[in-house]
Amino acid sequence: MGAQNDWGKLVRRIESLMRLKYFPVALKMLKDRSELDKVPFLRRPGQKVTLCQLIGQVRSFDWTVGADAEDFLFSTCPSILGLCDSPETHRDGTFRSIVWTATKEDGRKMEASIPRISSGKYEAVVMAPLAYNPFEPDMVLIYANPAQMMLLINSLQFSRYEVLQFYCVGESSCSDAVARCFNTGKPSLGIPCYGERRYGHAQDEDLAMAIPADLMKKALHGMEALYRRGVRYPISFAGIETDVAPQFPPSYKNLDEIMSKVRGKGAPLLVGITGGIACGKTTVSAMLEKLGVPLIDFDLIARQVVEPGTDALAKIVDYFGKQVLLPDGRLDRKALSEVVFRDVEKRKKLESFTHPPIYEEFFRQVEAITEKDPKAIIQVAVPLLIELNLSYLFDAVVVVHTSAAEQARRLAKRDGITIEEAENILKAQLPIDDKKPYATFLVDNECDLETTEKQVEALREALEKLRNRKEA
Repeated sequence: MGAQNDWGKLVRRIESLMRLKYFPVALKMLKDRSELDKVPFLRRPGQKVTLCQLIGQVRSFDWTVGADAEDFLFSTCPSILGLCDSPETHRDGTFRSIVWTATKEDGRKMEASIPRISSGKYEAVVMAPLAYNPFEPDMVLIYANPAQMMLLINSLQFSRYEVLQFYCVGESSCSDAVARCFNTGKPSLGIPCYGERRYGHAQDEDLAMAIPADLMKKALHGMEALYRRGVRYPISFAGIETDVAPQFPPSYKNLDEIMSKVRGKGAPLLVGITGGIACGKTTVSAMLEKLGVPLIDFDLIARQVVEPGTDALAKIVDYFGKQVLLPDGRLDRKALSEVVFRDVEKRKKLESFTHPPIYEEFFRQVEAITEKDPKAIIQVAVPLLIELNLSYLFDAVVVVHTSAAEQARRLAKRDGITIEEAENILKAQLPIDDKKPYATFLVDNECDLETTEKQVEALREALEKLRNRKEA
C-alpha cells in the first residue's frame, strides 16, 4: 500500500499555488476489504455513513478513512463506487421520483445516467490527505472555488491541450467526479449536490474535481508555467470602470506588429537556442555559426543596452540608485541581481527598462540579416527563452541539455565554486527537464564535443528541411 511517488512535495506546491482551503484527497479502490488493515492511521466509521461524509472528513479534518459496502447508510453511495449493485427500486425510477424528478420515467432516466464503477471488482474504498503520501491513489479529489478551478483547468490544458468536458447528473454529484474520472481516466469536474452540501459540508462556493493520479504532475507543471507567465490566484482586478488596455499582455494588442518586426525584410526561419546554465548553449551556437547559421545573442544585447550613456542605464540608476553602479560608471550586475532576485515587482520594473531596447536591437539585427538573405536561417540564443515565454517568436526551439549532475559539475568548474554551491544555484532555476517539452529539437551535450558536433550537423540539416517546408 506504500506510495511510490513523492506526493507530499507535489501537493504542497499545488496547495501553495492554488491557496487551497481543503486538503487534496487521495482515493483508492481496494479489491479486498482486508487491505484496509494495512493502511496506517485508518479510521473506520463508527456508524452508518455517506460517501460525502467520508470525503468531508478527509479534506476538512485530515483523517485517513476507509469503508466497505456495509459501512454505508444505504446502497446509493456504495453502488456508485461499485461496492454493490443498485436495487430495483432505484433502477426503475421509484427512488428518484420521490424527491428529485416529476415521474418514475424521469427517475429511471436519471438513475440510468449516473456513472458507476463496475460492481464485483472492488470491496472497499480508502481515502487520505495526499500530502501525507499515504498510498498510490487512483485519483485525487480537489475542492476549490470557481476561480481556483479555472486555474486548475488551464493548468491541465497547458500542454497536450484537449477540451475538457464536464457533466452534471444532478443529485449524486459524487458520481460526476469520482466514478466518471475512474471510468474515463480523465479529469472530471462536479458541482457538489444538495446531499454533499447538507451531509458533506461542501460550501456554497465549492466545486469538486477528480483528477487521475498520473495527471497530477502535468497539472503542477502547467500551473507553475502559468505562474511564471503571470496567471496566478488570487486573480487581481483590473477595474470595470477603468481603461484596461494597459493591463493586457502585448500579444493581445500588437501581435501582428511584433511578428512583422520579427520577420525583418523577408521570411527567415527563426530558431531559438536555449537550455540551462552550463549546459553548453554557447558551444552549440558556435557550432551552428560555423555551419553558416548567423547568430543573434540576447545575452550580448542585454549587456549592450545598459552600457554607460544608454537610456536604459539612466532609468535603472534613477529607480534603483547609484549603489547599482561600479566606480567606473558601468552597471554592477551582481549588486542589481541581489536587489531584484527575491522581489518580483522590482524585477518587473527592471525588465520594463531593459526589454524594450533589447527587442528593438533584436528586430534591427533580424532586419540586417534578412536584407542580405530574406530566407536566412537565423539562430537566436536566449537563455531565459522558456521563462520569459518567448517561444511564440520562433519557428523552432532548440533545447541544449545535460544531466543535472553534469550541469552542476560544469558550473562548479566554470565558476570556481563547490558542487553544493552549484546545486543550490540550479535549484533556483527552472530545471532543464522542465524545458524539454518546449523543444522542437533537443541537443544532448552530455558527452564529448565530437558527439555534440554530429548532433548539430543533423540539426542543421533538419532546420534546412524545416525552412523548405515553410516555403512550400
